[in-house]
Amino acid sequence: MPSEDKPPTRKAFHLRVPVLPAEAEEIRRMALAAGVPVAAYMRSTALGYRLHDVLDHRRVDDLMRINGDLGRLGGLLKLWLTDDPRTAAFSEATIRAVLSKIEDTQSEMQQVMRAVILPVARRK
Repeated sequence: MPSEDKPPTRKAFHLRVPVLPAEAEEIRRMALAAGVPVAAYMRSTALGYRLHDVLDHRRVDDLMRINGDLGRLGGLLKLWLTDDPRTAAFSEATIRAVLSKIEDTQSEMQQVMRAVILPVARRK
């Protein structure tokens, strides 16, 4: 009689699925994107389960860095807008440069977000 603490075991059968090398690489890539082993990916998709991609952690780190940059630039702009004595020497050119840098940083963030989100949306 099986113990109630342990999940029931099942006898594993191996299915042979012939694929082309390019197909095998694509399956490996998609399993990696879903964060599961190839066997689990193939079993889940064959049984009709929908797998969700795991976010690319490197891209998330990029977004965190960019967000920090925007926060620092915003803080600098806020100091200038509140007439803080530390920003008395800021010229109009300096403020325009800060605003330009904010726009550039926002554009960089949008590019990283597109790199993360669009490939996922295309597969659905």
